[in-house]
Amino acid sequence: MRARSRKELAQDLARRDVPADAAAQVLDRFTEVGLVDDAAFAAEWVESRGGRSGAVRLRQELRQKGIADELISEAIEARDDGADLEAARALAAKKIATMGRLEPAVKERRLSAQLARRGFSSAVIRRVMHEALNADDSLPT
Repeated sequence: MRARSRKELAQDLARRDVPADAAAQVLDRFTEVGLVDDAAFAAEWVESRGGRSGAVRLRQELRQKGIADELISEAIEARDDGADLEAARALAAKKIATMGRLEPAVKERRLSAQLARRGFSSAVIRRVMHEALNADDSLPT
């Protein structure tokens, strides 16, 4: 089980045919007593998934879960400044290790696509690509 956002809980209640006014009252009460806290949910989400995903992807996932933009920004800004870079470096090292003797252009294309799918910014991708591919070129083949 994981925490749920207010929107997710509202959708679940709607699927269970709970009347909208009753669901709103329950969710308001849960929020009032601290059982539903979208800010805490966003912070937990960023903490748990931040090592595998970039800020762009985290922001998109949280928006889909109904978290307000200001809460998303707070949660992402609370991360370590180098978190995206470190996560991207770890992913790149893992990906490079699986590419064997592929042509450099193929490695570059696949690595950049993988990093982009994980939601890393273009600046982070460029930096990690440069580091990873230059380090990979220095290895004996």
